[in-house]
Formats: sequence, structure tokens, C-alpha cells
Amino acid sequence: MSLPVQPAPWSGPGPLPARTTSAGALPGAGRGTAGLRLTGGPAACGRAREFTERVLDDWELDQVRDDALVVVSELVANAVLHGLRDDAGEGAESEVLLRLKRRAAHLMCAVTDRSETLPSPARGGASLDEGGRGLIIVEGLSRHWGWTRCVPTGKTVWAMLPTEARVPR
Repeated sequence: MSLPVQPAPWSGPGPLPARTTSAGALPGAGRGTAGLRLTGGPAACGRAREFTERVLDDWELDQVRDDALVVVSELVANAVLHGLRDDAGEGAESEVLLRLKRRAAHLMCAVTDRSETLPSPARGGASLDEGGRGLIIVEGLSRHWGWTRCVPTGKTVWAMLPTEARVPR
């Protein structure tokens, strides 16, 4: 089991960029780095999964695909659900940045939103509750996870997934 770390060993993508390409991918993403800017709403998680799947295909990281898709889905869902700016008001869409970084031994999945609300995994609670398990799932699938504050506002929640094949127990 990994524990959340703060401050994070990775600096994260920083503030949300002002522009993207027509497909939504971030310009200037280097080799081993891919980013997608999303507008919160019902389609955000699906777009994030499709993007992650394409990137992992390009990087030939089939062994981490299933875990990465779940982690990205949970992080993006949390950002869309909880990531509204305090002044945006009810019903406003949130802006979310998904960033994937490939390293020798791990894949970094990071999601940035503009909210100041820090992530906290739910502990306990009613066993029939529908929500509140996302960060516990992220914790279970990742080697490490944590968050980093962004300046001037917001945060990045990240998870490191091992890229070596898992040995069956």
C-alpha cells in the first residue's frame, strides 16, 4: 500500500495552459510526455480514457493499460466533480489538465484542476455508499500517489504506476 506524499517528488504541469491544439492535446509536449486539456462535464472521463489508450499504444505500454485507465478515470472524475473554482458558481464547468509522463520504471498520471480543495481518501463510511472510493482505488493500483499545489491556484493529483509486468501471485 502506498501513502500519499506531500510535497510531491514531481513538480507537475503547473498552471493550466492558455491554448491547445484542435484535438485538445497540449502543444510542445516532449517525447515521453503527453497532455490533454479537458472541460469538465459528462464526456471528460471518456475523452481522458481514449487519450490515455492512444498514448499508451504509441508508447507500447500495454502492461500498464488497465491500471492506467482506471487511475486516469478516477483522477479526472475527482477533478471534474470537485475541481470547480470557488468563484465559478453552481453548474459551471471545470477546466482539467491530464498529463502523462513516461519514465524508465513508471508511468506518471497527473491531473490538474483549479480547486484549492485537497484530495483525501475516504476512510470507513457506509459499505453501500456509491462514492468516496476513487483515491483508495488509485492508492491500491499505484506505487505512489500524492498531490502538489499549483501557483497561484489549484493542485495536481498524481499517481506513479510501475511499468514492469506484474508477477502473478
